[in-house]
Amino acid sequence: MGRLAAASLVGTAIEFFDFFVYGTAAALVLGPLFFPTFSPLAGTLAAFGTFAAGFLARPLGSVLFGHVGDRYGRRPVLFASLLLTGCATVAVGFVPTYATLGIAAPALLLTLRFLQGLGLGGEWGGAVLLTAEHAPAHRRALWSSFPQVGPSIGFLLANGVMLALTAGLSDAEFRSWGWRVPFWVAGLLALAGLLLRSSLAETPQFEELSATGRRAGAPLAEIVRDHWRLVLLTAGALAVGYAVFYSVSTWALAYGTERLGVSSTVMLACVMAAVAVMGVLTPFVALLGDRWGRRPLCLAGCAGCALWMFPMVALLHTARPPLMFLGFLGALLAFITMFSVVAAYLPELYEPRVRCTGAAVGYNLAGVLGGALTPILATTLSEGGSGPPWGVAAYLTLVALVSLGCFALLPETLPGRTGEPAPEPAAV
Repeated sequence: MGRLAAASLVGTAIEFFDFFVYGTAAALVLGPLFFPTFSPLAGTLAAFGTFAAGFLARPLGSVLFGHVGDRYGRRPVLFASLLLTGCATVAVGFVPTYATLGIAAPALLLTLRFLQGLGLGGEWGGAVLLTAEHAPAHRRALWSSFPQVGPSIGFLLANGVMLALTAGLSDAEFRSWGWRVPFWVAGLLALAGLLLRSSLAETPQFEELSATGRRAGAPLAEIVRDHWRLVLLTAGALAVGYAVFYSVSTWALAYGTERLGVSSTVMLACVMAAVAVMGVLTPFVALLGDRWGRRPLCLAGCAGCALWMFPMVALLHTARPPLMFLGFLGALLAFITMFSVVAAYLPELYEPRVRCTGAAVGYNLAGVLGGALTPILATTLSEGGSGPPWGVAAYLTLVALVSLGCFALLPETLPGRTGEPAPEPAAV
């Protein structure tokens, strides 16, 4: 289990490095480089629009790679998704700016961002099933939490490189070539991830499905026909996690640097410190999910998000690093209370023959609902006025309350509490 957990963690860390480095670049530099004819606000919104394209592609990636995972095994998904995301990310580092290519430059950027999202949409399902379907039932939340640590590591790597570049280069050097370096680094990380995953074995549950001839012929058709309500509930339930995380990791960076006049180095340091604490605590919180259940932690995390959004915005608006860090940390602790157990919870909600598709579609559809538009909406809501952007806090609180209602309609899946190792979706 240690080797499997390490392989899933490293793979998700690499793919989320690719995904996050784009979000940071969108907040800091892509607007003026690829949309120079726009006003500063419009350029940021346009850059966040290309950022959103990655989220729109993720459900499509979960359908494509979910079909592969349910028909041919979880293992092939781990290779194909990592390869696609890595290649697209490296290519972003070579795209000429608007000054060289004109309108073709943002078009290429949009296409590569879409391919990034397509690969990441398949990565999560394969990585979590690798651990969830190997893990003993009484420690499934713990072992499945390691892929959930991957995004924290990926974020720290992406922003650590960006922080070093912004601190070590002049603004002109960073805008000229420095911002491209993290995208080039992604190629080396992808190669390392592919080598690490080359010796992984297929999961026991998929091997059993293959041996008994019970693999799904058309996983997506079964999901749409039999489990559509479950997909919508899980997407709605997880939407708040994406909204909160990307409001902290993407919108807050742009707001702090552009509206509050805080240096990008200080903003990155505050967010990275909060994400580091979150990553360290993730497995420990997951242990509570093995003890008390998945659903109680998800409900508690949603409630925490709803209660903390106004304080977070107030602390951000102070522009004082210790207080901004406190605001970010409170939001991310509420977020990880939910997402530490999600990698065990979602696979347990779906039957094995369609769970690679079902769990991944629900998870990535939540990304569209909560993550794709949050930086754009938050930037729009925070425009104008000299006080704290209370509209952003109200929006995030509303999303948290909707997610709380969705979680309330989902069943518990902790073995021993339901009488079954994994309940049938009909229980929803």
